Amino acid sequence: MKKWLSPFVLIFISATVRAQQVYEVNQEYKADVKIFRVDQEYKADLLVYVVDREYKAIDNVGLWYFTDFEYKSDFTIYYVNQEYKADLKIFFVDQEYKSTWRNNRKKIELQMILDE
Repeated sequence: MKKWLSPFVLIFISATVRAQQVYEVNQEYKADVKIFRVDQEYKADLLVYVVDREYKAIDNVGLWYFTDFEYKSDFTIYYVNQEYKADLKIFFVDQEYKSTWRNNRKKIELQMILDE
């Protein structure tokens, strides 16, 4: 049992502790995820807090670090100007503890992109 548990725990940890380094592209077709910024928290699928260091952007909880290089990113985003074009609706929060998912289906979809 002990030998089975250890690999399982390692797989679980590596699957859940994922950085969220994001790179903003300038063309819609280049993006992994199309984003629409909403004006109210309750309208968002995800509440995002932008961290100032790479190591702070852990797990899939809305802590994003914007990297300057696409090859360093976990996924790329493009901001669309119409809500219906978006894969994900986000609202930027001003405190780290406020970052959270409000739509679990969208969380699973983003996790699939991160796992690719």
